[in-house]
Amino acid sequence: MTNVWPWLTLAGLGAFHGANPAMGWLFAVALGLHRQSARTVWLSLVPIAIGHAVSIAVVLAVVVAFGAVMDLRSLQLVAAAFILAFAGYLAIYGHRHRVRVGMRAGMAGLAVWSFLMATSHGAGLMLVPSVLSLCLADHAGMAGTTGSLSVSLAAVAIHTAAMLAVIAAIALVVFTWLGLSGLRSAWINFDRLWTLALGATGILLLVW
Repeated sequence: MTNVWPWLTLAGLGAFHGANPAMGWLFAVALGLHRQSARTVWLSLVPIAIGHAVSIAVVLAVVVAFGAVMDLRSLQLVAAAFILAFAGYLAIYGHRHRVRVGMRAGMAGLAVWSFLMATSHGAGLMLVPSVLSLCLADHAGMAGTTGSLSVSLAAVAIHTAAMLAVIAAIALVVFTWLGLSGLRSAWINFDRLWTLALGATGILLLVW
């Protein structure tokens, strides 16, 4: 816990994920505008954050499980190869295949949708270098599975809190003042940024 940079990175990635419209705020605003209800926007953010958190928690649990039976370098190489391959897939095919949900979705449906979106975009994979760094700082290698899981859960909590804060702020601005039509003049292609971030994650694991 003494190294603050991995925690700041996790929070920064949470902000990045929260700013990405594909992770939920755009759908929450569209759903709120469709139902003419600000309350719908705020209620939608909760299951969206929960689905995202579960997705990254599953990824980190898999990393911890493999870390308990593999040496660090092998784990890094396997994770890097998978992440780079996934980034390549997203660059070519991934963003053409959206997970769709209708405007009548309930809170449970939103949570499932968020889980599938985060998983299909490889959101949890971006957290792997930071979580590995934290686990190694607190334990001799990854052998301390219980401690590693505790660190991973804390990482999920910090990441999700940062994401929720950002999506709430953006949803407030867009729903209250900007509106979906106003986004046309201020749109950022997050698909490319997301793919580049995944690629950078894989390269970091290779050279770390």
